[in-house]
Amino acid sequence: MKTVLLIFTAALCFATETHSWTQSDYADFQKGVRRNLSIRSDGRLTLAPKTSEAFDSSIAYLWTLAQDSHGNVYTAGGPGAKLFRIPPGGKGEKIAEFDALEIHAIAIDSKDRVYVATAPDGKVYRIDAAGKSAEFYDPKQKYIWAMVCDAAGNLYVATGDHGEIHKVAPDGKGQVFFKSDETHIRSLAFDRGGDLIAGTEPGGLVIRVSPKGDGFVLYQMAKREVTALAVGPKNEIYAAAVGSKNVPRQTAPPPAAPAPAAPPAPAGAPTTAITITPQVAAAPAAAAMQLAPVTVPGGSDVYLIPANDSPERIWTGAQDVIYALALDTEGRLLIGAGNKGSLYRVESPSLYETLVTFPVDQVTMLLPARDGSLYATTGNVGKVFRVGPGREAEGSIESDVFDTAGFATWGRIQPSGELHGGQITLTARSGNLDRPQQNWSPWSQPVSGLDGGRVTAPSARFLQWKATLTASAKNESPTLDAVDAAYLRRNVRPSIGVVEMTPYNYRFPAPTAQLTLSSAATLSLPAIGARPPAVHAASESNTYPGMTYQKGALGVRWTASDENGDTLIYTVEIRGTKERNWKLLRDKVHEKYLTFDSTAFADGEYRILVTASDSPSNTPEDALSTQTETDPFTIDNTPPAITGLAVAGGVVKWHAADALTDIYQAEYSLDGGDWTVVDPVGKLSDSQSLDYALALKGLSPGEHTIAVRVTDENDNTAVAQTLLK
Repeated sequence: MKTVLLIFTAALCFATETHSWTQSDYADFQKGVRRNLSIRSDGRLTLAPKTSEAFDSSIAYLWTLAQDSHGNVYTAGGPGAKLFRIPPGGKGEKIAEFDALEIHAIAIDSKDRVYVATAPDGKVYRIDAAGKSAEFYDPKQKYIWAMVCDAAGNLYVATGDHGEIHKVAPDGKGQVFFKSDETHIRSLAFDRGGDLIAGTEPGGLVIRVSPKGDGFVLYQMAKREVTALAVGPKNEIYAAAVGSKNVPRQTAPPPAAPAPAAPPAPAGAPTTAITITPQVAAAPAAAAMQLAPVTVPGGSDVYLIPANDSPERIWTGAQDVIYALALDTEGRLLIGAGNKGSLYRVESPSLYETLVTFPVDQVTMLLPARDGSLYATTGNVGKVFRVGPGREAEGSIESDVFDTAGFATWGRIQPSGELHGGQITLTARSGNLDRPQQNWSPWSQPVSGLDGGRVTAPSARFLQWKATLTASAKNESPTLDAVDAAYLRRNVRPSIGVVEMTPYNYRFPAPTAQLTLSSAATLSLPAIGARPPAVHAASESNTYPGMTYQKGALGVRWTASDENGDTLIYTVEIRGTKERNWKLLRDKVHEKYLTFDSTAFADGEYRILVTASDSPSNTPEDALSTQTETDPFTIDNTPPAITGLAVAGGVVKWHAADALTDIYQAEYSLDGGDWTVVDPVGKLSDSQSLDYALALKGLSPGEHTIAVRVTDENDNTAVAQTLLK
């Protein structure tokens, strides 16, 4: 049963609660290293078809495959236009070589005569049983992309740059059989009624051509090039197309994107899958050549075109490039793709499976063999692989590395799936490097079965598991849907960054009432289809509300965080700088700020101590705390003293002094009028003691009242007045 992780509010998150690391979907398992395992698009792992290397051509690319009635398999590619033959159970060998760059197509007629098409000179050669070759037909075209033979031994040749199909009789006499308005005929196959199906470029057309050479467009693909075709048992047509139509074609077309598999070709009608060829320069024929993978702007599509129904897109891919289509023995579509060397099988329009990932960049051609197996040619490097029949006896996957973002103790590891008489074994290893190389622990003791067992790897930050699937005695595969690994992060002490006092005479709003655990049980879901993180959310953000004026109020604020994402609670204490003991200001503070009434304290110098504890998220035994105190600050609620206020010679003089803070401002008012700012002697308000001299000019005769007001930095104000006669 798959475990789903949900994100609860901070009040529900506990550092000491056990978490699960769950790997259960396609993306999870794609990050791992698989050996002999297939992966379905819904995340199910099974043992892969038995796969072996049948031939290594020592050239960069093999593009085409064909098999004669005796079971001999023929393949060719480039650079270096060599033809190879692989006898049943024997060793492959070169049987012919041509003065050309590459070979893109091979066809074999009912009499086992082998035809080879070269590029870019566009000629067809016929090879006899002894390997002797002779030029058979020249269509006067630059490219020959595909060839198929009918039951009468006629050869059909798909060409470019003029988009023609030539029909060539067994005696080598040929002519244009069908002329399209397209630049290239890229792929060919016979349907079950004897009509020829052709795929084109750049219009991306799928065309049915009758035995009389009359064409009818079955479907116009959204992509540029129809690279591969296959015909199913109900005469349905599968077509793969690649590339955006607004991107010009290269001289040698690029590869195609990965797709789900295609059903086998009808018996007696050759299946031809044409691959896209990257542009390469001639290279020494002796050694295989590593070439950079090729990408196609616009991705790839595979469509099903039923005999009497509307076409349906059954697979699409933005990255991989489709090279080949075929059908397996049960009529399911197989797809050969690059640039990850993947062989796909389509189970339904919404489900596909990566059957095999070859140790190459591209799967370029697929050929269902007479014994139920499948041959696949590859590019970068050019090899032939044999897939099936039967499945591998054992396969394994090493997971991606999981980061707990701390130091963790491991618990139970458990698979989800079905055994089907086989076995699933799990083991794990841990370390404190982000990649499992040197200085990780060895693999732990394996645990078998669906009940799993405890991970015996040492406590650490990172974890990796390995699952091994073993077939039953009847060669049935177990299925692995998910792996859950339990872990418990070690608690980490919270951290307090800065603690600072806020401006005097301003207060924070009253804190909101704290929710109880039961009322705080709210649930936040991720976006649909998204996976919640395995680690609970981090501490609340360091943000603060606005402050409002209140005489005598004093505030303190701080930053704090917790590596475990624990909920934090704070204690705030105060003491005078000449005092020994801290006095509690407030306990169980949930905000990162506090306002208190400074008038409850005598004037003087103080410090505040903030203690952060992660106790809401931990047991008393595991809870940790940390403390930080402010720099000294002054509490001053006493107004300045005004002395020596007197008038002499039309000048008002006075002295202002404050015991603890600087004088901030002085003002005067004449006869109850508006207050007007007065500069001190020397102009600068930079001291706790200042003198003032105010010259009054233009006064009307008679008595006047002069009031002066002095304010210190804490907004404490003193007022005095005198009479001027």
